[in-house]
Amino acid sequence: MLESVLQGVLLLGSILTAVRLFRTGLYRRYPFFFLYFVLRIPNSLWPLFLDTSSNTYLHVWVFTEPVFVVLYVLMVFELYRLVLEKYEGLYTLGRWAMYLFGTISLGVSALTLIPRIRPTAPQSSKILGYFFAIERGVDFSLAIFLILLLFFLALFPVKLSRNVRVHAIIYPVFFLSNTLALLMRGLFGMQHVDQFNAVFSVVSVAAMIAWLVLLSPEGEEAPAHTQVSAGHDFESRALIHLSSLNATMLRVSRQ
Repeated sequence: MLESVLQGVLLLGSILTAVRLFRTGLYRRYPFFFLYFVLRIPNSLWPLFLDTSSNTYLHVWVFTEPVFVVLYVLMVFELYRLVLEKYEGLYTLGRWAMYLFGTISLGVSALTLIPRIRPTAPQSSKILGYFFAIERGVDFSLAIFLILLLFFLALFPVKLSRNVRVHAIIYPVFFLSNTLALLMRGLFGMQHVDQFNAVFSVVSVAAMIAWLVLLSPEGEEAPAHTQVSAGHDFESRALIHLSSLNATMLRVSRQ
């Protein structure tokens, strides 16, 4: 019952958020983020009519879940591009770092999966195990990448719009909670899948409400820096250092 209620809330929230992004024109700025909520509408509908233990549910899930995994990656790259849109060299460096994190995370997930996949295990269990390992690796690498991005933003006073800052804060929580839910499924088995789905749905609802309330056309304006004296000098030096580092990485990437 709780899972059905949460799915209903996610459906309503996805519709409202998609409509708001479209009416305000923010879908042009965040096309993959907008597509995520558009696809969430049918993806919130079909679980309401299927038993989570049925083969039909498994088949639909196997078909739809990879779409969202790819979409998660595109959403993070979309945010990363907006954060470093004026620093092409650093953007290239971070992109390669993202590939490295993804490869390592997927490798670790695969290694942890090997002892659990037995030849006598049902085919459905093997399929779910593979998908959970892949999604866990992707979600974890995205979360770590975003956390490092937050540390970068804390070190350098890059001008960002409020909407971008909202994404930069919510995304790590969203992906870490998904990683934790998938990890719990792997540790405790599919007999507790409804409970873990409910926990992740609560986080998804909270994130969706935050996006719905905080994102706005006015939030696209980057704030002007108001620091003075020593604070202003520190900011200027940090920006000069950032520009120098970006120029160095840009030359290296073009060689």
